[in-house]
Amino acid sequence: MKTGFTIGKFAPFHKGHEYLIETALKEVDELYVVVYDTPKLGYDIDTKIKWITEKYPNVKIVKAFDSPSKFGLDEDSVKIQMEYLEKQISNIKPDVFFSSELYGDEVAKWLNIKHRMVDYERIKFPIGAEKIRRDLEGNKIFVNRSVYNDLINNDF
Repeated sequence: MKTGFTIGKFAPFHKGHEYLIETALKEVDELYVVVYDTPKLGYDIDTKIKWITEKYPNVKIVKAFDSPSKFGLDEDSVKIQMEYLEKQISNIKPDVFFSSELYGDEVAKWLNIKHRMVDYERIKFPIGAEKIRRDLEGNKIFVNRSVYNDLINNDF
């Protein structure tokens, strides 16, 4: 059985995230999604999980609280982040890590697994969560109806 995982803040969950998860689901038997808590961004972790599991009820969710504030691709940041991530997925034996980010290579190297880069250049879905946070109305085509409704009603 092939097991994969991905990580994210999903703040908010958008079409690029959906594409990443759909790609992963086609390539693995079991997919874990590590959802980082992001209180500073104003999104409740349970709402983000609801957005994901409404669309993909078969993914397995890992809640990740109190993630390190230090990030980057320098050696120290990678070590801090990877030690944290290893604890989050300690019960999972993944074969492949799915991401759309350069840090995916570091995750895969640290865990000695394959990295599957998905749409790094954002050609399929030219969006990022930060753009949506800045301009929801201008980017609402990149979020599904449930997410959009929660965002406009602040139901999280």
